[in-house]
Amino acid sequence: MVRAGVGESFLLANETLDTDRLRALAAVQHEALIMIAIDSIETLEAANRAGIKDAIIDVNVGLPRCGVAVDGAGRLADDARARGMTVHGVMGYEGHLMMVGDADEKRRKVEESMVLLRQAANDVGSSIISAGGTGTFDMHANTGVTEVQAGSYSLMDSQYATLGLPFVQAMFVLGTVISRTKDWAVIDVGLKSLGMDHGNPHIEDATIWFVSDEHITFSMKNGELPRVGDKVRVTPAHIDPTMAMHEVAWAINGETVVDRWGIDLRGW
Repeated sequence: MVRAGVGESFLLANETLDTDRLRALAAVQHEALIMIAIDSIETLEAANRAGIKDAIIDVNVGLPRCGVAVDGAGRLADDARARGMTVHGVMGYEGHLMMVGDADEKRRKVEESMVLLRQAANDVGSSIISAGGTGTFDMHANTGVTEVQAGSYSLMDSQYATLGLPFVQAMFVLGTVISRTKDWAVIDVGLKSLGMDHGNPHIEDATIWFVSDEHITFSMKNGELPRVGDKVRVTPAHIDPTMAMHEVAWAINGETVVDRWGIDLRGW
């Protein structure tokens, strides 16, 4: 992304101890501001050894995943500054709230998480407060957050579509019907092509019977089944791991292919 010239500042919003990856990022620091998320002395030291100059403190705001405890954020920021690094702020991902269906309940719980993040930001004493995601993108106007880390909105998937968000599906896996009976059809898209942790994919006007390694078996809710050889668009339930399973994305305008995009970081 740096070499493509798509921005002037970048945040790797994830911890890593891989110094080869970190050195690759350090090598482009003269071209853009590169900030690395850290949540421990170990991740701080890995970044420092690789020559990373800028960091952001990842804070646990309720999702039991990465993030330093709120009361440890200030100390970790001080440790980073003591090593000559610049700390630009804090981030906290309220991922456990993305799929809460009731808007009032979600807003209340988001604010509870952001109270923790603002407390950490006060202790760290820097300007960036980064949080949020596609499921909470519109709930940060009054939380003190300076940037929202939404990403899935740009491509979408069938799980986020259940929330009625104002975004459209922009990525599909294109399959070919390879078998058909009077009751069902089979396409050549399966577990090897789709992220399945959020459930079955979606085919418009169809009922998914099951997904196996290389196949989806489905029937139509109304109307005739597609014929052998027909193309079928499959909407994945989870866009992120689906993208990581493919080496190429084809950009289309209607039915016309306009570009071919390599998925560069597949394998990292």
